Amino acid sequence: MGMDTTELAHGLFRILETGDPVLAADVVGEDFHNREAAVSPPACAIPGPAGVLASGAWMRSAFSDLRFPILGVARSDHQIWVRLRMQGRHTGPFVRFKDEALDQAIPPTGRTIDFEQIHVLDLRDGKVIKHEAVRDDITMLGQLGVFPPAPATALRMLAWRMTGRAARAAAQVATQAADAAALLRDTTHPDR
Repeated sequence: MGMDTTELAHGLFRILETGDPVLAADVVGEDFHNREAAVSPPACAIPGPAGVLASGAWMRSAFSDLRFPILGVARSDHQIWVRLRMQGRHTGPFVRFKDEALDQAIPPTGRTIDFEQIHVLDLRDGKVIKHEAVRDDITMLGQLGVFPPAPATALRMLAWRMTGRAARAAAQVATQAADAAALLRDTTHPDR
């Protein structure tokens, strides 16, 4: 017997927190599409569970103790709306992408993030097949000292870009995301 809609919602965010490939295969449909992957490493746009695992690896590379406590769930026959908080500590570079290339790299600040998001999940055949979100990214960037720019954060970001550390961080994060996506294949098809 499959998971009910609330279990699917909790499962999707648990995958992001843990990188569990078995849970990803149970919760995420093979044709899953993440509308929010545009700011993520390229592997996050891979359809299906692999893209979700890549997204989780990307977020966990920047935020240790990543958690998504769910505040509320509403559902219809084919959708779930989830209101939650994204929480963690910024201990790794937070790299955002545009057109699969480095857009912005925020060096680790050690600061805590805690802000609200709303996610809309489409369902089919007992699995999540689509994700889109309404996030308060301005609050998150404020908590990291990026917007409005704290002078120390702005100088570190500029230094990272000028010295090539931002590009190296982007390459490393993209590799971590791709490795997480490949983990699903290795776990579910060990003979390949």
